[in-house]
Amino acid sequence: MFEIDALLKKVKRIHFIGIGGSGMCPLAEILHKEGYLLSGSDNNETDTLARIRSMGIPVTLGQKAENIEGAEMIVYTAALLPDNPELVAAKSSDIPTFERSKLLGAITRIYPNSICISGTHGKTTACSMLTQVLIEADFDPTAVIGGKLPLTGSNGMVGHSEHMVCEACEFVDTFLDLSPDIAVILNVDEDHLDYFKTFENLKKSFTKFASMATKMIIFNGDDLNTVDTVVPAVELCNKPVITFGLDDGNVYRAVNIELKNEFASFDLIRYGETLGRVSLGIPGRHHVYNALAVIASAMESGVSFEQCVKGISDFHGAGRRFEILAQIDGITIADDYAHHPKELEVTLETAMKMGYNKVWAVFQPFTYSRTSILFDEFVRVLQIPDRCIMTEIMGSREVNTYNIYTSQLAEKIPDSVWFNTFEEVAEYAVKNAQSGDLIITLGCGDIYKAAKIMINILKEKH
Repeated sequence: MFEIDALLKKVKRIHFIGIGGSGMCPLAEILHKEGYLLSGSDNNETDTLARIRSMGIPVTLGQKAENIEGAEMIVYTAALLPDNPELVAAKSSDIPTFERSKLLGAITRIYPNSICISGTHGKTTACSMLTQVLIEADFDPTAVIGGKLPLTGSNGMVGHSEHMVCEACEFVDTFLDLSPDIAVILNVDEDHLDYFKTFENLKKSFTKFASMATKMIIFNGDDLNTVDTVVPAVELCNKPVITFGLDDGNVYRAVNIELKNEFASFDLIRYGETLGRVSLGIPGRHHVYNALAVIASAMESGVSFEQCVKGISDFHGAGRRFEILAQIDGITIADDYAHHPKELEVTLETAMKMGYNKVWAVFQPFTYSRTSILFDEFVRVLQIPDRCIMTEIMGSREVNTYNIYTSQLAEKIPDSVWFNTFEEVAEYAVKNAQSGDLIITLGCGDIYKAAKIMINILKEKH
């Protein structure tokens, strides 16, 4: 038995360092509902912290050594810098201390049908969509999602069935701590190269993840990088494989795709048989692949095709995934988590086809390494919208040893501007946008705060 699995049966008081993170919050929600006594800390005030406090979990703003007092177990986010004072205190104490992926791994081992969804892009959307399908089909799942599911109003939920849905993130190999029954791979793309160093190393990690599946591997048969990772995995674990995609030969196929105002519908073919029509409730052709992954995962777990169709059409997005926040004086304010060039590209291309007069992209680059390594790609995709507004780079866990700054992006992107503060960003956007325009904030940091400032400015004017 894993050490953390045994400890969870003994301890009662658990402290979370960085409890507001998208990967930490749902775990805290699950343990809270299971009766554990929790506490947490974080450095930035967010909506997530407000929700955690509303459950009666005490949260300290600012991370200090004394915050860990009284804990019987400590869980921390991988996004922390090594010199974080609370993390240093935890590791030098006698209190068992684990990175959050270890805890998530322990939770996946509780459920006989843990569906772990991996991929460079689309994990939160696919997990949220699958969770909605399972809930509406009365499968009563447990779920750990990287964004808020509107149906439940939370990132995590505790079900009472054998089914669990969770995101399997490749960052610093955290998904290798999970125990997937069904391993799903949406796509494999270059990212987190500050850790993996080479794309080949990244693909090898996906191979290891896929090989850990105890029941089956479900993967994107159209994506060559994904296929490259799964072929050696099958040799390692000898488990059944289920493919999805648009190309001939996939087990689950989408054909006759139609787009109406960027909302896709398609006919589903399974093992050569046409089952019926699927209509998505979220915009973007790229979500056809997410829907196929969800249908494959759900149907292989016993959900009917008709139940899949209903859940998918009822799903209108997860929090911070092209989330429409407000429409004031004809200006639409939206927010999206996109932070990798591929994600920005599909999000912005979708936005540009939705009939707005102008699309204003407000982007917060996240981490110096990603901005530096993928600099040319960022320059290319940030020219897709009509106008681009940027903030300074959010370094998060990194120190700027790359000597990279937003001003360098702005020099390459025609008509773009950048500002140091969210207030300046918001004021510029609202001052220049007109009725019929879309302003969309983009990034996995706290750029959504700029969207809220814009909304307040527009409300005051209105």
